Amino acid sequence: MIVEAKSLHKRFRDVVAVESLDFQVQAGECYGLVGPNGAGKTTTMKMVYCLNRPTSGELRVFGLDVNREQRRIKARLGVVPQENNLDPDLSTCRNLQVYARYFGMAKQESLEKCRELLEFMELGDRAGSPIPALSGGMKRRLVIARALVNSPDLLILDEPTTGLDPQVRHLIWDRLLDLKEHGITLILTTHYMEEAQKLCDRVMIMDRSRAVDEGSPVRLIRQHVSPYVLELRADRSLAADIQARFRGLEHQTSGQNLYFYGDSPSEFDDLLSTYPDMERLLRPSSLEDVFLKLTGREIRR
Repeated sequence: MIVEAKSLHKRFRDVVAVESLDFQVQAGECYGLVGPNGAGKTTTMKMVYCLNRPTSGELRVFGLDVNREQRRIKARLGVVPQENNLDPDLSTCRNLQVYARYFGMAKQESLEKCRELLEFMELGDRAGSPIPALSGGMKRRLVIARALVNSPDLLILDEPTTGLDPQVRHLIWDRLLDLKEHGITLILTTHYMEEAQKLCDRVMIMDRSRAVDEGSPVRLIRQHVSPYVLELRADRSLAADIQARFRGLEHQTSGQNLYFYGDSPSEFDDLLSTYPDMERLLRPSSLEDVFLKLTGREIRR
């Protein structure tokens, strides 16, 4: 077992950030934490990588107690925080080399590791570039490369692709899958349900500091939503008319969008023939549908 949490609880004065959390992360899997803003995802991650101490409960990483064995745990971790906290006064390669010194790596060894990781993240031609000259996607890839300097057994990624363009996002996904194939365990938080569905073996959905459900993306989809979703766009009056006529179909609303759920596309035939000119999208259900059903569609602040 790589990570094991039992009745994990974290309080900041009067604010409960994590409450009664139980989960396990197996060796070699990618485990995802998803939830609205303020659900407790980042706080949970920070407890795993020993930045925050649990208020109560038990949390073990590599079988070690996070309250007593922090140095031994950190030696085997790689951490990708939300922020690209690189040193702007150092070049790309020097950022990695300085970080390698924290793990006792000799100069030549760190240089070789730097070159290897920059090539892995497709930054080989940027070894001497100053940090301010890098794009946002390059900085993010460099932060991931830095987290791999010590060849970690567990890589923790807090929203690794937020704000990146699709090409960079897919490159990072491919690299993370490569790492997983080589036996590195991954834990990530993300607001992209497509990302969680693509990368994660299991996902824990969190809301209001607690776990709502956990399982593989496929199991969660099968358990919580019908196989097909019909998305319609309609103004308020038309939406009200549609819901009145087809109240027997399971549905949700969000702004001008209506979401109808069914076991087969044929369940929507009458609705579509009644409103043939409406903008529509018929698609298979996804983890995002599960997420919105379990946590709601309202904005969290």
